[in-house]
Amino acid sequence: MKAICSLVVSVALLGSATAFADDDTYIYVLGIAQDAGYPQAGCYQPHCMRAWEDKELRRTTSSIAVVDQVSHSKFLFDATPDMREQLFRLHQVAPDGSYVLNGVFLTHAHIGHYTGLMHFGHEAMGANGVPVYAMPRMHEFLSQNGPWDQLVRYENIRLHPLHDDVTVRASKQLRVTPFLVPHRDEYSETVGYRIDGPDKSAVFIPDIDKWERWDTDIRVVIRSVDYALLDAAFFADGELPGRDMSSILHPFVSESMALFDGMSDDEKARVIFIHMNHSNPLLQKDSEAQRLVLENGFRVAYEGMRLEL
Repeated sequence: MKAICSLVVSVALLGSATAFADDDTYIYVLGIAQDAGYPQAGCYQPHCMRAWEDKELRRTTSSIAVVDQVSHSKFLFDATPDMREQLFRLHQVAPDGSYVLNGVFLTHAHIGHYTGLMHFGHEAMGANGVPVYAMPRMHEFLSQNGPWDQLVRYENIRLHPLHDDVTVRASKQLRVTPFLVPHRDEYSETVGYRIDGPDKSAVFIPDIDKWERWDTDIRVVIRSVDYALLDAAFFADGELPGRDMSSILHPFVSESMALFDGMSDDEKARVIFIHMNHSNPLLQKDSEAQRLVLENGFRVAYEGMRLEL
């Protein structure tokens, strides 16, 4: 397994030297659905219709935030099409005016993970210099393609380069390390993130190909952190009727559970499934799929979930 932390690059030294409580830094889950949200546009099957008809069942696209109460800063991981609503949710726990959005860390250039940047633009917030952290291809993609290059030219966002396995010190409390993972990389590379707080750590891998395609053993990664928020796009083969799912390279939740079966109860409890397609029964509260995941000792992310760092 390659190291997931190597070199530390200081980009900000925020906050005070005063003592802090264990909950001063935490992950806040803003969204749990796959790129297109739930229900998905054009889906009028029963599993989507229940959410069209009941707004309380709708779920936004997968994203997490980190709130650092010592430095009064907050950070987004992925900028989703639902970022308007997600920024409001984040404002409710870390209000603008008291907290500064000191970074947006992007995983890759698929629609659910970067297109929310539009809300920072000239036609919307008209933001000023929001730090956006991006890997080399992602940096180039945003800089050279409209409408994203306008965000750069108007200085609505300021791009900060990331490099594989190189740690960014986002604040005195927080270190963030990107690491490359295999995925469909049409426009950019794809990364997961290791997030280290003052007391605990997490990995965030919302998109990845099958675990065996990665040159890192995911079980070793899980054992190295306190929380592992992992790709759960599809629950099992056959979930999409009439479609050959062998061409869909996401690890099915059923496959992940089988791979993790030999781990201890404590290690299984670190696994939190996130990034669920509209067809995934894990989106349905009290479904048989949810019961199976929980009975096997794993967890399912929910909007508003808080994980202390």
